[in-house]
Amino acid sequence: MSVVRGACHHDCPDTCAWEVTVRDGVAVNLRGDPSHPFTDGQLCPKVNPFLDRVYHPDRLLRPLRRVGPKGESRFEPIGWDAAIAEIAERIGGAVSQHGGETVLPYSLDGTQGLVQKGVLADRFFAALGATQLNRHICGVTAWHGAADVLGMPLGADPTEIASARTIVLWGTNTLLTNRHLWPYVEEAHRNGASVIVVDPVSTMTAQRSDWHVQPRPGTDVALVLGIIGVLDRDGLIDEARVSATASGWPELRAEARDLGLESAASVTGLAEADIVSMAHCIAHQRPTVLRALIGMEHREHGQDIHRAVAALAVVSGSGYMRSTQVYFDAAFADLVPLPGPQRTVNMSALGATLTDGGLQPPVTVLLNYGCNPAAITPDQNRVLAGLERDDLFTVVIEQFMTDTARYADIVLPTTTQIEHLDLMNAWGHLYVSLNLPAIEPLGECLPNTEIFRRLASALALEASGLADSDEQVARDMLASGHPWLDGITYERLQRDGWARLAVPAGWSALTDREVPLAPSGADAGSSAGARSRSLGLLRLDALRYRPATESASGDAELAERYPLALMSLKQHQRFLNSHYGGFEHHLPDPPQPRLEISAVDAEARGIAEGDRVRVYNGRGELFTAAAISDRLQPGLVTMPFGWWAGEADARTVNVLTNAAVGGDDPDVGSAAFHDTLVEVEPAVDARQTANGSSS
Repeated sequence: MSVVRGACHHDCPDTCAWEVTVRDGVAVNLRGDPSHPFTDGQLCPKVNPFLDRVYHPDRLLRPLRRVGPKGESRFEPIGWDAAIAEIAERIGGAVSQHGGETVLPYSLDGTQGLVQKGVLADRFFAALGATQLNRHICGVTAWHGAADVLGMPLGADPTEIASARTIVLWGTNTLLTNRHLWPYVEEAHRNGASVIVVDPVSTMTAQRSDWHVQPRPGTDVALVLGIIGVLDRDGLIDEARVSATASGWPELRAEARDLGLESAASVTGLAEADIVSMAHCIAHQRPTVLRALIGMEHREHGQDIHRAVAALAVVSGSGYMRSTQVYFDAAFADLVPLPGPQRTVNMSALGATLTDGGLQPPVTVLLNYGCNPAAITPDQNRVLAGLERDDLFTVVIEQFMTDTARYADIVLPTTTQIEHLDLMNAWGHLYVSLNLPAIEPLGECLPNTEIFRRLASALALEASGLADSDEQVARDMLASGHPWLDGITYERLQRDGWARLAVPAGWSALTDREVPLAPSGADAGSSAGARSRSLGLLRLDALRYRPATESASGDAELAERYPLALMSLKQHQRFLNSHYGGFEHHLPDPPQPRLEISAVDAEARGIAEGDRVRVYNGRGELFTAAAISDRLQPGLVTMPFGWWAGEADARTVNVLTNAAVGGDDPDVGSAAFHDTLVEVEPAVDARQTANGSSS
């Protein structure tokens, strides 16, 4: 019997270190690493039964070729050599006819490992000259909002939240989606800290807080301006400090004064007294920490929201904590240069891209890995219409027959986290882990990296690094020469499993404006050649509340037809995303997605608990059961995110969601999932059909 160390690969800020017990080549136990300071021996409810996923009877173990219509999930086994040869032939023919941009990669965070997530894939697609994918459906808008103020989207060590006296969890359901941070929040609370949650929904975190501030959805900028206005009015801002450390304070103050407390209360739906109390709590009960994650970015003006929260931290003198991902982005450099530029597509626009008859060159090859776009991408009807195209050759690299895999021409089986090597970053703490394979791959499964090595060889692509081993990739990343990786070697991680980045204790982008950069050129790989970048003054500048186009205060005609705001949420401990949306053990009880609706809105529509309802807007419709909820304010409904439809004629919440990207560049930023308007009515003798209509 042996114990092998590794780390969780899921899209989660906690990136838990774990230990796999193996007996006779079989993984028999998985537990959190008790020596890891952040994991502290505890895995989350969704990962505790991970071995059930590894050995699940529905696991894909052989390459498959489609033999029926797309979407019907009818396949036959095919050998690896034949599968790779067919894929190479189809890609080669498409590139010869249309050029490299006819190939579209589609991936996200099915694994967050630095090796398996995309190094070899990125090199492969760059050598091919494929269309470039902006993986902005999640995270990037929040980064841009923080960078607008900080200069780079930097964070701080989240464990320092334990020393706070006021903790504001803004737009984050910490207890559910960042559960290993919660003990540090509890420690602060035991020492007298006040915990404030800002969220339009009464989440499990809000219910455990001292004070739940519940603004109308999407009005966060108005709330921030209201708080800043109170701080300004009551002389609670150290103007000398702000003027010395930040530019644009007069412009921001003018916007706060222009909006005023009365209007801020009117926009947010909060009492003026509550905004005043929140401002005074932030100012007087110090140290104050503002903690923001990424949920708020899924709006038309999501960048403004994240910019506003960061600006509040600067003005109030609070600590500011957000994703620490940038530490790893800065430290782990893939030293193989990528050619370009090619055409760029925002992954939120997959439906529009695949159904655009005028696109030149057309996308005729789709390679999907680490993602389930049929379930997680907005504007689902158009996504599925694109996947149904007869002239689209689709390859899906997967572990299970997901909604997307059902539309594939070739399905390639890939390994799980305990079957391959990876280097694990984190976007919620400062530790890096080495994930060692604990067991041999099941069946004929291969790691993502090996699949792309074989495809590159079959296509005779010539570019540096296409044949690198997984270990070589990991070693190269650790040898970038960035000072935050000082002393962290492959051998050390092999021995210890994990290591803390060499980020100085107490480092914060609000006060430490010199940012180390990785060496370049001849100095690459040597910390002696490390450079730094001065971020200069913090940036405040004018900031104005703008209602989203698709909101109750936006397009009046649209809001009259569809008067309810819809938010698609992660709202169950064992079912947070598409990883587990098709597994019965992980689903809520009852195991079907339901529409949460307030009693006021339900009564106005003649809807009772458990009634079957039709939820619809101009993009499509779906049918589900209603759940009368006291978690919601009137005018807001919610459904869970990440559910698998399963059947070809079914739809999930993303049949309704808004694929629009905020900002001036449609290729940059997250989709406005939460700026979605719908109407709800009782469903009478209706069923959903393949094109999203009823009959």
